Amino acid sequence: MAGSKKTNAMRMLDSAGIDYSVLEYEFDENDLDGHHVAEYLNLPYEEVFKTIVAKGDDGYVVFCLSVDDELDLKKAAKLAKSKRVELIHVKELLPLTGYIRGGCSPIGMKKKFPTYIDEMIELVDDVSVSGGVRGMQIRLKASDLVEYTQAVVGDITG
Repeated sequence: MAGSKKTNAMRMLDSAGIDYSVLEYEFDENDLDGHHVAEYLNLPYEEVFKTIVAKGDDGYVVFCLSVDDELDLKKAAKLAKSKRVELIHVKELLPLTGYIRGGCSPIGMKKKFPTYIDEMIELVDDVSVSGGVRGMQIRLKASDLVEYTQAVVGDITG
């Protein structure tokens, strides 16, 4: 288990006065699939969101979408008002965001990047996103995630 240490994402939510709960799960380094997280925590796929970092025309961008969906790079680029977006290499993730693969949260990155969340979020009350380390999810109101990350909501899945 990840332990109960406060992550940067939790500290940011605490300082913003946003309610959340922490859910811990066992993980396998070789299987960081979001479906496992949802199944372990007994949550529907549409309420567990993964975080993907990409590079657009004007710099880095963050996309959040259900673990059951795939990011459509053309739709993502259109929503981000970019000619194209491409996924960053996994080795760029930690120095850029402060997070590792399987523990990347849209909350509390080293720098604030433009964030885009799939429109599926409008169909659920609560969502779960990485708590900033593997084995930990933060569950919060979907509207709080959108508001806190100042995200643009739209269709980014294929």
